[in-house]
Amino acid sequence: MVTEPIMKRAMGDGVEIQIAQWEGGKKAILCIHGITANCRCWDVIADALSPSYGVLAMDLRGRGLSGAPSTGYSIEHHCRDILAVLDDLGLERVVLMGHSLGAFISVVFGAKYPERIDRIILVDGGGKLSKDQMVKVFAGIKPSLDRLGQVFPSFEAYLDLRKKAPFLKNWSQALETYYQYEVEEVSDGVRTNINPAHIEEERVNLGKVDISRFYGEISRPVLVLRATEGMLARDDVLLPEDVTQRMVREIANSRHVDVTGTNHYSIVFEPNGERDQAIREFLKE
Repeated sequence: MVTEPIMKRAMGDGVEIQIAQWEGGKKAILCIHGITANCRCWDVIADALSPSYGVLAMDLRGRGLSGAPSTGYSIEHHCRDILAVLDDLGLERVVLMGHSLGAFISVVFGAKYPERIDRIILVDGGGKLSKDQMVKVFAGIKPSLDRLGQVFPSFEAYLDLRKKAPFLKNWSQALETYYQYEVEEVSDGVRTNINPAHIEEERVNLGKVDISRFYGEISRPVLVLRATEGMLARDDVLLPEDVTQRMVREIANSRHVDVTGTNHYSIVFEPNGERDQAIREFLKE
């Protein structure tokens, strides 16, 4: 049973941001989730790191319980939200940990605002992918994208479909909590509280960013955690080995750890001692 976080609000860049907080000492870690995720995807990792560390996870605008403006979904908007949240919470400097899209956001934020960052942890994301690999990745995450906008007769019906997802290997209470958090009731059932149009805007804007141009601008220590298995195929990975090696080569003071036997989802959703140990050792340095 993972520890339940304290839920609080903070002010982003003109939009209210929902925060999950696990209290603790030492460094503060701010966690940034993926493109269709929410702050509760961090429950398992936060439970492993707190109370040794204080862990905060934010709902990106348009996800979870954060505000959802009609437009404004890009890495630049998220970076401005993070900066405003840090100011609102009185946090001078944090460890930034991002998964998937959150890793891309973390790379850009770390390059632009080094004075607000202690170090960066990139969880299976932030790599410069070829067009062919991007096609494979979006095919792999298509089942997650397809759930958006669909109406299900009940939460139980929605959960039944999620339990059949091949990339969610081991069902858990943490997964159920995560999916419960993202649903809202409508007249004929339930649906996710994410507007598909916002995610499409996000996807288009992400495609315009050459993430590799920020690598040389990062001055803080970086840990790259890489999932070694694909989602729906063997090779639909977000960090192929050559992409990971380029990151480590071009980002000063960086290293990577392969979290063996994990895919893009299980690397955050499931307990994993190898992952947790790599994070703890990195934070102690």
